[in-house]
Amino acid sequence: MKDLYQGQRAMRSMRRQAMQRGVIAVLDIGTSKIACLVLQFDGPSQFRETDGVGPMAGQSNFRVIGTATTRARGMRYGEIEVMAETERAIRTVIQSAQKVAGVRVDHVIAAISGARPASYGLAGEITLPAGKVGEGDVARVLAACEVPDFGRGREVLHAQPVNFALDGRSGLSDPRDQSGGRLACDMHVLTIDGDAASNLVHCIRRCDMELAGVASASYAAGLAALVEDEQELGAACIDLGGGTTGVSVFIKKHMIFADAVRFGGELITQDIAKGLRVSHAVAERLKTLHGGLEATGRDDREMIELGGETGDWETDRRAVSRADLIGIMRPRVEEILEKVGEILDAAGFDCMPSRQIVLTGGGSQIPGLDQLAARMLGQNVRIGRPLRIQGLPHNATAPGFSSAIGLALLTAHPQDEWWDFDMPAEHYPARSLRRAYRWFRHNW
Repeated sequence: MKDLYQGQRAMRSMRRQAMQRGVIAVLDIGTSKIACLVLQFDGPSQFRETDGVGPMAGQSNFRVIGTATTRARGMRYGEIEVMAETERAIRTVIQSAQKVAGVRVDHVIAAISGARPASYGLAGEITLPAGKVGEGDVARVLAACEVPDFGRGREVLHAQPVNFALDGRSGLSDPRDQSGGRLACDMHVLTIDGDAASNLVHCIRRCDMELAGVASASYAAGLAALVEDEQELGAACIDLGGGTTGVSVFIKKHMIFADAVRFGGELITQDIAKGLRVSHAVAERLKTLHGGLEATGRDDREMIELGGETGDWETDRRAVSRADLIGIMRPRVEEILEKVGEILDAAGFDCMPSRQIVLTGGGSQIPGLDQLAARMLGQNVRIGRPLRIQGLPHNATAPGFSSAIGLALLTAHPQDEWWDFDMPAEHYPARSLRRAYRWFRHNW
């Protein structure tokens, strides 16, 4: 447990040092694309009128000075499959972002989208000998949370206190300096596959970068795509990526549940390629330019010349209607939404005060997705674009950049986690989280 605690604190310290130097990079490693944003921390009073964006709440202390994207290589289901290819892609995107920014970046914070995430809700309670909550008492109540056996090879990615109760008064976000006799805490723990996490750490280190933090891509996408009221009243963010579809549930401005299904936009592209007997590149272009989910009578008459898409009129003179293309795409999208519905049911989403669903990610741009999702998941569905942050170019404001932008927001304003509190050695739990984070011992 001490290895975990010290490893996470070392990463947090590394992040603070990078922010003090003024520059840090965030890296969103997905199945279909890798995005890198270089952030410069100027302080709350530093703004440039040429950016066209004024100071926004919680975003006034940094701006984006470099942006780059590249096609992901060596990735499958949000996990590294071929280390050398992924390393080459990460090097390419980081070098491109550094060139745009005009500075060298040594520290990076990464988002991981796959690795089979699983959520756990933990609870702990202690007696307050001083009759008042101090910093050490918060650390003790977090350590008192009994943690189940996560299973072999599972590692903890997030361990966030989401609620405190003092003598039965629940709903406290920060109980410090308040009087009481007993302090209770609810903590959300998100675990992932340890091998996938180790591969990510190793790959980034091979790129000559210092890893200053790892976060869930679903968590980051929710921070960027959900507005403040949605995070407060209860909402689910569905991040439709290339290889995975991430689901995160927020309430009281805390993530209380996260999961992912191993279905994404790449499967839709493969269905089109197999159904129309075209290459993967042509199938992706057909999905992007002509795809949809709601067929009308006009779509039966709208013909797509496949030879025009491939540029080979001599050998491929076929034409398909847009209705045929929609007929290939819709069953796979329905399957993805059914899987998402099962996750939301398991999370108890129906019991929330506001059952808002926000679709984001590159796959959310398919025309008609919001109407189909409203019929299958609930009426309160909208497409979520990420928040605008200072210095962000227009081509990086699409829903596909929600995870990267959310990671930038999380970097500037990290949520308190278990390892942010100073914990005396005698308060390390005897068995609670002893098995977690073993990979930190080998990588830090």
